[in-house]
Amino acid sequence: MSMTRPASFSIASSGRRCLTMSKLIRPLFLRDRLGSAAQVFGVAGSSRRGKAWDSNKIIPPPAKYGGRHTVTMIPGDGIGPELLRHVQEVFRYSCVPVDFEVVHVNSAMTEEDDIDNAITAIRRNRVALKGNIETSHTMPPSHKSRNNLLRTSLDLYANVIHCQSLPGVQTRHRDIDIMIIRENTEGEYSSLEHESVPGVVESLKIITKSNSLRIADYAFRLAREKGRKRVTAVHKANIMKLGDGLFLQCCKEVASGYPDIVFDSMIVDNTTMQLVSKPQQFDVMVMPNLYGNVVSNVCAGLVGGPGLVPGANLGRDYAVFETATRNTGKSIANKNTANPTAMLLASCMMLDHLQLHDYAALIRSAILRTMNETRMHTADIGGQGTTSEVVQSIMRLMQGASLRSAAAF
Repeated sequence: MSMTRPASFSIASSGRRCLTMSKLIRPLFLRDRLGSAAQVFGVAGSSRRGKAWDSNKIIPPPAKYGGRHTVTMIPGDGIGPELLRHVQEVFRYSCVPVDFEVVHVNSAMTEEDDIDNAITAIRRNRVALKGNIETSHTMPPSHKSRNNLLRTSLDLYANVIHCQSLPGVQTRHRDIDIMIIRENTEGEYSSLEHESVPGVVESLKIITKSNSLRIADYAFRLAREKGRKRVTAVHKANIMKLGDGLFLQCCKEVASGYPDIVFDSMIVDNTTMQLVSKPQQFDVMVMPNLYGNVVSNVCAGLVGGPGLVPGANLGRDYAVFETATRNTGKSIANKNTANPTAMLLASCMMLDHLQLHDYAALIRSAILRTMNETRMHTADIGGQGTTSEVVQSIMRLMQGASLRSAAAF
């Protein structure tokens, strides 16, 4: 491929041709065009208060022969399949050295064969990108959430979300920069329920010392790595004195080993009020499973909605990337109106995890410029653009960045 070829590339041919040579992939314009915008989503890339994200020392799988990585892709339900097709389109266009092994999970099946196949594929590839799998409350009590089965089977104990104000997105609050660390394997999501006598149901919330210490240590290590100053533990220990009391005590124990980081705690109901009143007071937040679900959704709403925020589920051996809020978007599926930003940013987080930082930077910067400069917005953030129009705008900006890099090279 010659260096002059990219000038003739068209968006329509993106599936068949690479954007540019791999040695030109690092966009030189990142240093002068984007400035602070390139630092958005510190968990996914570079933080304004820390280093590039490395999954907190979780070792990514090495590239295979030819420098390519194989990643499990689970399309899921609702808008998941169409958004992941756009991820594949963007990856093909920019010649990202990633091959997807697509595994479909049928959420309507009572058997667990599909999710078992998906878990096996993730164990084989060690990294996955997924859409949300619907969990219907009308399914029988024996039916377990496929999302929950995946997280517990692979011991993906840390759900990490970075909610940050984005350039070009109008919201009530500005300057939000919160990292949410959610324990991902126990608590109210332990799936231990039974009917003691007719009309009386017991649902067990499991809190263990080992898992509480593990998630607290993860939060403090990540805070130190990112140059953060404060960690807040969210709890309800005033009522659940044993369960949440144990979680809070574990956080205090871990905090004593990090004298450079301020530690405080807050009751969960007050936390939600404080978030919608003055979210800027929060820095890093660590919490049990259910509280993490609630707080993550509140924070996503504060910065513009579920279509903007990516998330990561991390364990010792595996990493699964998805949108931060785990809703399927079923009502807007196949209407070409879904916001692709969160899923594309999740794919950038995945690329950073695979140490493909140049590709992640190229795609992420084009996403942020699309929001801030071209103002190509979908309806959820006040625009009139379609999903495909946003993706096309992103790819055009990627092409422009490549041409500028080629000229400078």
